[in-house]
Amino acid sequence: MHTAQRELADALRALHTASDGRALVLPNAWDAASAALIAQAGARAIATTSGGVAWSAGRPDGHGLTREEMAAAVRRIADAVDVPVSADIEGGYGPGADDVAATVRAVIAAGAVGVNLEDSQAPGGPLHDVSAQAVRLRAARSAAAEAGLPGLWINARTDVFLFGIGAAKERVEHVLTRAKAYADAGADSLFVPGLVDLDTVAELVRRGPLPVNVMAGPGAPPVTAFEAVGVRRVSVGTALAQTAYGTVRRAAAELLDTGSYDAMRGAADFGTVNNAVSAARAAR
Repeated sequence: MHTAQRELADALRALHTASDGRALVLPNAWDAASAALIAQAGARAIATTSGGVAWSAGRPDGHGLTREEMAAAVRRIADAVDVPVSADIEGGYGPGADDVAATVRAVIAAGAVGVNLEDSQAPGGPLHDVSAQAVRLRAARSAAAEAGLPGLWINARTDVFLFGIGAAKERVEHVLTRAKAYADAGADSLFVPGLVDLDTVAELVRRGPLPVNVMAGPGAPPVTAFEAVGVRRVSVGTALAQTAYGTVRRAAAELLDTGSYDAMRGAADFGTVNNAVSAARAAR
């Protein structure tokens, strides 16, 4: 474990706990070039998106990649930037605590200093029960310490709202029960995708034991509104990758249908993209 990686872990932790009330905003990357461009745009850290990484490899999201393939993608991203990188490790690439531990060791070796670990067993559910997920989180924390990175930031994702688990009126209490168990197991923050209602988010911030991460995007409140209710981390999941692929689809359709190029306007110029990855390569 290099000192530089420990310093990046400390920097990521400081970004989550800053006293100025600013949320850590994480535009999610899916490859080295997207990561380099996001960092150039001013991101203070990079989070990966499992969906974007999987799509770029021609696989579906939801454990479409193997542990080794995901770790290799994380390595390319970490090598492309000099800011902290948090890796989306989905459900840990296996149901057991040993699977989670192996994945945490792999992404730390790849250069990550944070992880997302979700409690869903498959897209749409079911979720691991609370005690089982707590065991998996403890395994992640232990694996990080054994790998020489005890400061790994563990963002515990719960999919209660994303997948509509249980009765709507019971979801806040369900999430709070999970948050307490996850905090006791060593999680550093709570990620609740599928929830952008400010009143409900504010209740989780007020009553929960962990800093809250929301997943935003078109139709969600702005970052400042989330900051106002105490959210400490805002990410966008696959939204940037979808934006890029949507542009590709529109531009290709226009080119094939009319032979024109209007949808390509506003693209990053060749030199910007090429220099971003060239600079990353030169720094290694």
